Parts: sequence; C-alpha cells; structure tokens
Amino acid sequence: MVSKSLISVKDKPDEPELEGNIRTVVWDSAAARKAVVEGEDDQMSAGDLAASLRQVSKESIDEIDHLIAELQTLRKKLKTDGDRIERDIMQHAALSEQATKLTKIVFEGVKQLPTRA
Repeated sequence: MVSKSLISVKDKPDEPELEGNIRTVVWDSAAARKAVVEGEDDQMSAGDLAASLRQVSKESIDEIDHLIAELQTLRKKLKTDGDRIERDIMQHAALSEQATKLTKIVFEGVKQLPTRA
C-alpha cells in the first residue's frame, strides 16, 4: 500500500493543491480497504459477505411483506368502496324511478282537473 502524507498546515497550499491532496487521501484510503478485503482476510470476508447478504435479504423480504400488507389493505378498501358505490347507484336508480312514477301520477292528476274557460 502506498501512503502519501498531507501537506502541513504551515505550508498553506493554494486551493487546487489542497483539493488534489484530499483526493489522494480519499483514493489511498479506498485502495487500502480494497486491499484488506481482497488480501489476507478472504475467509473473514466470505463470512462477512454471507452475513451481509442475509441481512440485505431479510430487509428486502421484510419490505416486500410490508408492501404486500399495504396492498391487501388497499384491496379491502377498494372492495368496500366499490360495494358502497354500487349500493349508492342502486339506491339512486330506485329513487329516480320512484320520482319518475310520482311525476307521472301528478301529471295525470293535473290533466284531469277541470279547465276554466
């Protein structure tokens, strides 16, 4: 692993130089982590990978279960709302039919009234 040191505070680097040093430190740190994972700790990395995979799988399954529960709740709500709307439409149709019959009765009654001449 190659290690590069930062410029001391006394040197007061200008902005581009400081930015370059920060990038170097970040890159070196990432390379060191990669070397550890790929290098001597292969056995431990495999175990860590398996544990991580189990955790990610568990979280994914839990999220899917949560989504399924939400969808089932929405399905019940849609069913309930659909049934209510169907009842409301049937009730409206019945009331409309009754209003039409009542209007015909009133019309026939008015038609039979004597006319004033």
